[in-house]
Amino acid sequence: MYYYQHRQNRELKIVSSQNINTKLTAIIVDDELHGRENLKMILENYCPEVEVLGTAESVKEAKKLVSSYLPDAVFLDINMPVLDGFDFLAEYDEVKFMTVFVSAHEEFGIKAVKSGAADYILKPINIKELKQTIKKLSALKNKKMEAESSAESDKLMLPASHGFEVLLTDNIIRLEAEGCYTKVVLTDGKNKIVSRTLKEFENTLSDKSFFRTHKSHIINLKHIKDYSKLSGGYATMIDGSKVEISRRKTPEFIQKIKTAMMTV
Repeated sequence: MYYYQHRQNRELKIVSSQNINTKLTAIIVDDELHGRENLKMILENYCPEVEVLGTAESVKEAKKLVSSYLPDAVFLDINMPVLDGFDFLAEYDEVKFMTVFVSAHEEFGIKAVKSGAADYILKPINIKELKQTIKKLSALKNKKMEAESSAESDKLMLPASHGFEVLLTDNIIRLEAEGCYTKVVLTDGKNKIVSRTLKEFENTLSDKSFFRTHKSHIINLKHIKDYSKLSGGYATMIDGSKVEISRRKTPEFIQKIKTAMMTV
């Protein structure tokens, strides 16, 4: 996953999520005030890597907190009036947070595991066990972030008259120089004309999937349809365009293609 910093209006920027705070966020759901305040106090005093965003005394309140804060984890009591902890989870078609049941009753353990809970803590809370749970949650969060980061395409922030626009680099077929401007050709056909030179884009898109084939062209290697040595050499892109490959660039281009194919 990637986030963007817009320092100057002229800047094209891709920033890694490794610089983003990865503190574990959570809410606490318990119908008893003492239960909520006690767990919050323990987390604040012994688990500084956790940020408690809010507490709720009912399933209705808990749903509002989840909707507002999108927490990483929910510490959830089981026995609550009207709707219990399992009813709360049943409200979601897809549970996007990690669940830790906090209960004084051992007999719900198997049901908790079957519901997909990350852990189950018995009351009264053992601080050592709670720390182990937090360690487990942090590991699960990091694993999820790594998976999302590797699966998600890079994004490119383009300056625009209204501010800026973010594009997925996977959606860029090619870029073509037009004087001091650059035409960005996209897979959806909604091409962009940007007041930036091709050199600026080359510096920004210096990863394995983009290659400058010619003084006027940068292509996305993922969107090549075929390559021909005829007429000096050119690549046919998925939009049907034929992009010249300069003689000087041909050996590097061939090597780039081979490398890209090996990583697929």
